[in-house]
Amino acid sequence: MNLESLASELRGFVGITRKKQIGSIMQFFPIESERIIASFGEDAAVIDDGEEVMLLAADGIWSKLMEVDPEWSGYCSILVNVHDIAAMGGWPVAMVDVLSVGDDEISKRVLLGMKKGIEKFHVPIIGGHLHPDTPYSALDVAILGKAKKSGVILSSTAKPGDVVVAAADMNGQPHPRFAINFDTTSFKDSETLLTQLGSMQELGERGLVKAGKDISNPGLLGTLGMLLETSNVGAIVDVDAIAVPAGLDLGAWLKMYPGMGFVVTTKPENSAAVLEVFERRGLTARVIGRVTAEKKLIIRSGSEEKGKSKDMVLFDFEKECVTGIH
Repeated sequence: MNLESLASELRGFVGITRKKQIGSIMQFFPIESERIIASFGEDAAVIDDGEEVMLLAADGIWSKLMEVDPEWSGYCSILVNVHDIAAMGGWPVAMVDVLSVGDDEISKRVLLGMKKGIEKFHVPIIGGHLHPDTPYSALDVAILGKAKKSGVILSSTAKPGDVVVAAADMNGQPHPRFAINFDTTSFKDSETLLTQLGSMQELGERGLVKAGKDISNPGLLGTLGMLLETSNVGAIVDVDAIAVPAGLDLGAWLKMYPGMGFVVTTKPENSAAVLEVFERRGLTARVIGRVTAEKKLIIRSGSEEKGKSKDMVLFDFEKECVTGIH
């Protein structure tokens, strides 16, 4: 395993580098409401609602995806939003969208993809806005969800000593026209997918995880980097422990949006229970590392015994950022 080459490849991966500007815009959005429990850095904002919380999130579809496959982009607009709510330990309620498109054929394909996602994940779109005459195509979707206050899973609460668990559905294939998307959902039935998504709600309500995120466009280690940065901690990850779908190499897998995947931290004594929940619900789960106080994400290959391991710093959060959110 050439860790230096892998680290260099991941640092330059556009799925990671395009996140760097997020932190710089936060200064323009002061938060003065006592009802806001959590906001920037989380997969969804958390709003106090008594014994429950409201979860509010939004995602814009990458223009590259819109250009390659409008129908897939419409489907993914539903998929990624539902995952943001699931990652917080919640359940989705409804969505609204903003569709900007001047081409009738592209519009039809996008809407067909959205319809498929709505039917598969049982979450309605109940309003939004249409720009029918733009010279470009763009799609943005916002989602409202809910969760039990005691079961919310944040990105900002990982602690040194936690172990890192990665879970994903290995039964899929790269999208034929967008290779950094690993499709595990379009061909599966709703019951299977909702069971997989429900893993985070179960983990949250049972108090089994300390922090978590859904694995998104930055890939597994990029997403973990976002979580660690928000929590002001670091981690050591054994790349040899990462499960990889058949037919893919590790480098390609670490740059993929996995379709159905989560990364969480948990106390070591709870790791077996976390693995059991993920596996029972149809995801392949592995302990891949541990959280450290040193603010670096270090990747490792080989045994720690007798100095046989090789280490490489992937991100040094004291000197660089993934999102700039702390």
